[in-house]
Amino acid sequence: MPDNGEHVAERTAPGGVDTASPEETPVFSLRDVSVSYGDHLALAGVNMDVNAREVTAFIGPSGCGKSTLLRSLNRMNDLITGARVRGELLYKGADLYAPSVDAVQVRKRIGMVFQKPNPFPKSIYDNVAFGPRTVGMKGDMDGIVEKALRGAALWDEVSDRLRDNAYSLSGGQQQRLCIARAIAVEPDVILMDEPCSALDPVSTVRVEDLMAELKERYSIVIVTHNMHQAARVAERTAFFSVQVDDAGNRIGRLIEAGETGTIFTKPTDKRTEDYISGRVG
Repeated sequence: MPDNGEHVAERTAPGGVDTASPEETPVFSLRDVSVSYGDHLALAGVNMDVNAREVTAFIGPSGCGKSTLLRSLNRMNDLITGARVRGELLYKGADLYAPSVDAVQVRKRIGMVFQKPNPFPKSIYDNVAFGPRTVGMKGDMDGIVEKALRGAALWDEVSDRLRDNAYSLSGGQQQRLCIARAIAVEPDVILMDEPCSALDPVSTVRVEDLMAELKERYSIVIVTHNMHQAARVAERTAFFSVQVDDAGNRIGRLIEAGETGTIFTKPTDKRTEDYISGRVG
């Protein structure tokens, strides 16, 4: 197979990415997934499933590949020069990296919310309408915007100021606006990369409560350094750590994944127990 920075996999699924019932579990199946940036192997040998209509948390120390893996789930790593994903990464049974799959359509189905609120320098309305306009969604745009803002628990706070600049919102409101922007294109999955790390405690609670509501309609994967947050919001948790090879290279690896209660109270690997107990960071 060519070594040209493209995804390498043993098999690919024909057609698009939406090949199964939205209620089917798992929503993602990862088999021996590794991610490299140029010659650097950042994450190696990940094998796990992610269930639909649940919150799955990725936890672990800095540099263990959590965000790298998250970005692989909607092909955001495609935008990084030299990034390569190997192995088999299936979304509802379809290979996300098959040649026939359009990365733009992947990101429509699998939305993302970033660590720092990143509204566009536009009005509140235009922030939410941006995605639907870009992908050519049909229908009443006012209704689409209202539905998304209601879904993000923000409508009541901004309904009378939709033409105001999004930067006029508080940090917590901006993050919920970004969530509204993500769900406006009617995705199936929402990826969240440290969505509360830049927020105050009150705003964090609002976003966590929102996650509990959103999982009724969406599958959610969240990266968090806050173990208490993972314990509060996630049905399943995956713990990643860093291993150093003989050449001194730091490589992220999945140590174990399972039900959150089990991971936090009866982990099978001592490395997980040490991290959760605070003995190692």
